[in-house]
Amino acid sequence: MQKDDKNKIVGVVGLGYVGLPLAVILAEAGYNVIGFDLDINTCYGLNEGSSHIKDIDSVRLKKLIENGKFHATDKFDDMSKCTCISICVPTPLNKLKDPDLGSVVSAAKSISKYLVKGQLIVLESTTYPGTTSDVLLPILEMSGLKVGEDFYLCFSPERVDPGNIKWTTKNTPKIIGGITKQCLAIGVDYYNKVFDTVIEVESTEAAELIKVFENTFRMVNIALVNELSQICDQLNLNVWNIINAASTKPFGFMKFNPGPGLGGHCIPLDPHYLSWKMRTLSFKTKLIDLASEINSSMPNYIVSKISSSLNSHYKAIKGSNILLIGVAYKKDIDDLRESPALEIIKLLQENGAKVNYYDKLCPIIRDNGETYLNNLPLKSIELDRKSINSADIVVIITDHSDTDYKLIKENSKLIIDTRGVYNIK
Repeated sequence: MQKDDKNKIVGVVGLGYVGLPLAVILAEAGYNVIGFDLDINTCYGLNEGSSHIKDIDSVRLKKLIENGKFHATDKFDDMSKCTCISICVPTPLNKLKDPDLGSVVSAAKSISKYLVKGQLIVLESTTYPGTTSDVLLPILEMSGLKVGEDFYLCFSPERVDPGNIKWTTKNTPKIIGGITKQCLAIGVDYYNKVFDTVIEVESTEAAELIKVFENTFRMVNIALVNELSQICDQLNLNVWNIINAASTKPFGFMKFNPGPGLGGHCIPLDPHYLSWKMRTLSFKTKLIDLASEINSSMPNYIVSKISSSLNSHYKAIKGSNILLIGVAYKKDIDDLRESPALEIIKLLQENGAKVNYYDKLCPIIRDNGETYLNNLPLKSIELDRKSINSADIVVIITDHSDTDYKLIKENSKLIIDTRGVYNIK
């Protein structure tokens, strides 16, 4: 980093699972970072040195604050001080599974209001090909400034994998595409000082497609292995033994494991950005749509397995005590976003079951207006012999590392293992 770079002020809009890790590594690289977020409580907590993101340790954050390298604010007028601004806001789907770019548009309007000559703007939020050029660019040019001459615009998709200690924000190769060649050059220079590896691609559309393709690839393969688990049930075969044996092939095979459904903000949602975009071009994404249908049906399939298991022991699902082990969408993280556990709880409650759960990382399930569960908030129970034995069936949904699976096995009447914890060595 050049000497004058240490005095540069850069901004990050959105301080969630993507924005905060980015802000931290920018600050650790020597930039003075302003984090922008509409939630004043989030800003207050961060400025007190308290991280709300598990992957960012509060001690690490506090050091940056004490050194004057980072502060958070809900006031956007400081954007004019920034040489570079990265946009890391949510891009959810609406009820029709169409992209909701409201947060991106709002961020773009705020930036446009304070846009000054020489600024670099980078969109990192996952979206469909064409968003940067068709949605973001026109809003920014409402400032009267021209892209490639007065300001620079790039798309660089986030590749965050929560809970992954090997591949972090910093050492995961960083894709970037620019609206113009000069935009790309400015963007590469900026991120080269922060990330270990920066990969240039030919356009913002290419960078946008790369991101949604990566997660679509995972979603399609997860759908295949989820269907395989159902095939194995029909053939009375152990799916985990099949997968483990197949994975010994040293070429042409990549191992994926089945589960109770898809969760998180990326894999269940990102393929729909691509499907939506292609529908606007009268192109049907048949494989993507079918894979999404298979994955979406898994919670229903798990509930049917619960019902069948109970029936085989002369019990109805109605009135049964059911204990779920783990409710986070992924192993060893505290994130409930799009977790299949929520849909499974909902279906079980609709069938008259009495549902409890154990998850130390997610001690409470609150009403966020989208879960539609009964008896909220639900709280994690203690995991002991009594709580396990009192359940008519135990269902392992999320395979957290610190869960006592031996205790569960020794004290359960019935177990459904959706993660293969008793098969995977």
